[in-house]
Amino acid sequence: MRIENLKDKIMSRSFKNTPIMGHTTCQSERHDKRIWHKRWRLRERIKLASLTSENFDDHCTTGHKEVSSPWNMAKDGKSYFAEKRQASFAKSIAIKLGKNHQEQTALKKRILSRFMGK
Repeated sequence: MRIENLKDKIMSRSFKNTPIMGHTTCQSERHDKRIWHKRWRLRERIKLASLTSENFDDHCTTGHKEVSSPWNMAKDGKSYFAEKRQASFAKSIAIKLGKNHQEQTALKKRILSRFMGK
């Protein structure tokens, strides 16, 4: 196999370089961010509509903390999830769910690839 082809195969599969994960059961904060931006745009529109040519320089942009709090969103923060912890966590899940050794090994492999996927 040529080196160029090998490089293409390696680069085509993306993985997390730093295993940092959110504390959550939800997949994303998309809905929360949508609401946050909607509130922010509304406040900005109201502020800009109330400005006149005399006080245009006094305009202050709405801060993100005025509109929303990250504690109200679905994810509760992030933390480092080391590879050793990932492996032990995947192994314990595989032992609980797998019926035989072959199934447990395959399940552990799938769980680890899911952790490392972007």
